[in-house]
Amino acid sequence: MTDTPRILVLWDIDRTLLYVGDIDRQVYRETFAEVVGRPAEQLPARGTGVTMPLAIRSLLLDNGVPEAEVPRLLPRMVELLPQHLAAHADDLREHGVLLPGAVAALKAVQAQPGYVPTVVTGNLKPNALLKLEAFNLAGFLDTEIGGYSSDNDHRPALVGVAQQRARAKFGTAFSHENTVIVGDSLEDVRTGLEGGAPVIGVASGKTSSDELQSAGADVVLDSLEDVPRLLAAIQDLTFERA
Repeated sequence: MTDTPRILVLWDIDRTLLYVGDIDRQVYRETFAEVVGRPAEQLPARGTGVTMPLAIRSLLLDNGVPEAEVPRLLPRMVELLPQHLAAHADDLREHGVLLPGAVAALKAVQAQPGYVPTVVTGNLKPNALLKLEAFNLAGFLDTEIGGYSSDNDHRPALVGVAQQRARAKFGTAFSHENTVIVGDSLEDVRTGLEGGAPVIGVASGKTSSDELQSAGADVVLDSLEDVPRLLAAIQDLTFERA
């Protein structure tokens, strides 16, 4: 394989590489209270993979905010959410956890000639970077070319966003044949199915191996600890389609 970038590896972040516990939920609480002026009684469901703008929309509606007010309040919450997460940077480092095999898997993918590792995530870009930097993971990923919910709240659209950015940077066309997603949730699987990329499901979150398989993941791993199997899956899912 040449040094020309040929395989785009799109990593999910939460519950695939790391887990921040209740910190995200605390940030939703703080942001809602600042913008709406009262506490939120209901919070977004855990571990769904839904994009942050859609989670904020549900947060507002589920807590009795009139739908007519959502277009005014949602952009303000999107603006403030990263600021509140930044205030919890120490908590991310102290209370968050790296998931088993994450660092070894990231290192191995980054070391493969021609592989371009980046992210496709439901996080806003500032939030994604805060989490990756808290765990010293940003250096394993080309975060410039990722797809974030800051770009589009429809997660499958983020595959194309990342592919276009990668093409602009490297001069290589990326498509279904040379792109792969690694993620833990049903949203990761849907992102691949609708966005046009095969999916390696990792049963490290709230979704079981059987659920990932049934949803349409091309390969399912119990964790990222079996690095040779991960690398073999990436190669099989791209070279077989090429």
